Amino acid sequence: MPGAGKLDRRITIERETETGRNEVNEPVYEWTALTTVWARRRDASDGEREAAGQVGSTLMTRFVVRSSSVTRTVTPVDRLNYSDATWNILGVKETEEGRNRFIEITAIRDAD
Repeated sequence: MPGAGKLDRRITIERETETGRNEVNEPVYEWTALTTVWARRRDASDGEREAAGQVGSTLMTRFVVRSSSVTRTVTPVDRLNYSDATWNILGVKETEEGRNRFIEITAIRDAD
């Protein structure tokens, strides 16, 4: 179970939102911060990455955050920022630590 001391990374979850309309009345979208939370980071092993079809120059990581009314709305159409990098969300699920306590976000980004 991740205690408060294990949630030692700050991540910002972003959602694409409509910010207005252009000159031909089409919606204009921008990524805006949904929430900034403490998280635990665990990089996926090479075997896990291979099984997920993520072989190559990408990093796959699991971020565990406290469950809240906001974090429970996160989906793979959102993204997150951590350590000056943008991560694409692959999946979101409750952890095994108990219902509505923690959320696990699996995300990938291009390797440096």
